Amino acid sequence: IDTAGLEEADGESLEGRMRQQTETAIELADVCLFMIDARAGVTPMDEYFAGLLRKHGKPVILLANKCEGSAGQSGLLEAYSLGLGEPIALSSEHGEGLGDLHDALVPHLDDDEDDTIAGPDKPMRLAIIGRPNAGKSTLINKMIGEDRLLTGPEAGITRDAISIDWQWRDTPIKLWDTAGMRRRSRINDKLEKLSVADGLRAVQFAEVVVLMLDATMALEKQDLTIADLVAREGRALVLAVNKWDLVEDKQAERRKLEEEVARLLPQLAGLPIVTLSALSGSGVGKLMPAVMKIYDVWNRRVSTAKLNQWLEFQIARHPPPAPSGRRIKLRYMTQARARPPTFALFCSSTRDLPESYKRYLINGLRDDFDMPG
Repeated sequence: IDTAGLEEADGESLEGRMRQQTETAIELADVCLFMIDARAGVTPMDEYFAGLLRKHGKPVILLANKCEGSAGQSGLLEAYSLGLGEPIALSSEHGEGLGDLHDALVPHLDDDEDDTIAGPDKPMRLAIIGRPNAGKSTLINKMIGEDRLLTGPEAGITRDAISIDWQWRDTPIKLWDTAGMRRRSRINDKLEKLSVADGLRAVQFAEVVVLMLDATMALEKQDLTIADLVAREGRALVLAVNKWDLVEDKQAERRKLEEEVARLLPQLAGLPIVTLSALSGSGVGKLMPAVMKIYDVWNRRVSTAKLNQWLEFQIARHPPPAPSGRRIKLRYMTQARARPPTFALFCSSTRDLPESYKRYLINGLRDDFDMPG
């Protein structure tokens, strides 16, 4: 667990809330790496937080960073005064001292656990994405039932993709919270560019993506761009509309939202939409059943025999066109792969088959084999 820099601050301020998150991380950890800046030497703040770590009673490995060259040597020697044992001289930037850190961590490793072995209980990968301040971190805290992620009224608190191991009913899940994504033209800050790139990587890594919308300004251009990106990556998508408690005429707003989604995202027809309030928790219980349902669709396979019976019926109902007087023959169809369901159609002239006929077949597959979204 990577934590925010420790600062003494009022509990209600952003820095104070960051510190509470760090204390939670210390409680969850098996071992803590306490890093100081060797070039700055031991500061009063370092001494204060060394005392905090001692109070928690967790094993601590002391790291003196920025020890490349001779500039950090005096800070390295000073680090002994913290009373946390022998410091490890490190240069994170240049990769120096990582062997010593590995040796120091070995006694704390649990030999029984091996995360590299893939099995049937491999966690489902779920990413929560959306614009800044849509309520992504608040939603995850509500889902897992504890304040694991830093939240607040300030937009852009989450700076990088954070993963959490969680279990919903009997399903192990790796949850990814991501930084808010704004339009590229509005991003000047280098850190925010890196945050958005991290979020895009989380989408590529995920199997199911929950796109958080703000009910007070749902389906803006940026939301559509993100949804289209998820569709192009071939990930299962669920729309979660947050702050639903602020909507007055809920029925009319829901109807309008469904019409907008059907019109603006035809490539994701039948997309599941869940309305909720992450802050109060109302509607949050509907999210995971919708995620599991779309995950099931995303993994679905259709037998070749069934597909070709279906294809015959589709051709009889609506024959393919006959450009330049010769009708295109649709010979055979098979499912090339699942995750997402991908179909290959063999025909006499692939280039002449119009987009409208492909759409007719795609919509037929969606409806007849129950594959919404």
